[in-house]
Amino acid sequence: MPKVIGNIEIFMGPHQLGGPDNLQDVIVNFIDGAQKRLLIAVQELDSQPIAEAIIRAKQRKVLVKLVLEADYLLEKIARANPFLTGGANEVNRVLHDAILRASINVHSDYNQDIFHQKFMVRDSKSVLTGSTNFTVSDTSANLNHVVIVHDETVARNYDQEYDEIQQGHFGKLNEGHDPKPAEVMVSNVRVKTLFAPDHNPEMEIMKQIAKAKRRVDFAIFTFASSSGIDDQLVLAKQAGISIRGALFKSQANQTWSATETLKNAGLSLFFIPRSGLPEPSPRKLHHKLMVIDEQLII
Repeated sequence: MPKVIGNIEIFMGPHQLGGPDNLQDVIVNFIDGAQKRLLIAVQELDSQPIAEAIIRAKQRKVLVKLVLEADYLLEKIARANPFLTGGANEVNRVLHDAILRASINVHSDYNQDIFHQKFMVRDSKSVLTGSTNFTVSDTSANLNHVVIVHDETVARNYDQEYDEIQQGHFGKLNEGHDPKPAEVMVSNVRVKTLFAPDHNPEMEIMKQIAKAKRRVDFAIFTFASSSGIDDQLVLAKQAGISIRGALFKSQANQTWSATETLKNAGLSLFFIPRSGLPEPSPRKLHHKLMVIDEQLII
């Protein structure tokens, strides 16, 4: 069951690994609730039930727009006969083609590196976001979370971001810097939305760590060294703050990762996957999550 605070819902999964929530059902149900408009920005889509829900929305006359990362539609090495089906990304292409045949507006590859968003805006009233891609692995084998916020002001912020994405105004193609969306109260919870790179979320994360009084817990798929965030965590540890971190093992072992910096500072670190965990064990830790003093969630 999700943690619900009024108009805010937080889901943790997947249920196949003992998590409390079925992340695929959460995403499908959110899509099925659309009545007028559905804006989707997601890195990858290879889940057929999610694709079917998107097509159902279109069939009941919902205006549907979709942005995907093109890398998951391409083969890294050209096939000798490209007219034959198959290949590593064939499921992505099959679902992509079905969505196109449903006459849904689909765009891809707005970023020359990687398009990494994971959010939907429903009827300009609700937002679904989090760490979860719309894939079989992310909804069944990787540790992830989904957050849903029902609030028109928050939804308006994401509407504006989606418009910028469609115009190509982000990343290295960004043509200006937007003011930070105002902090809003949703069910008596302070909510602040920041988008990279315009709103420099790195500095916001560092600022919130600096405000920690007792503890910082984080779970992160990728943690690069010298991000500023690692330095701030080290300072917090030196100030007596209790810090625990969970990291995805293969990313944490990369030469560019912050792992050694954090280890040398004496932070308590846990790596996924890890031997000795009960089966079924996670394929990846895919969260992008931090909790400060058990009161603030980033």
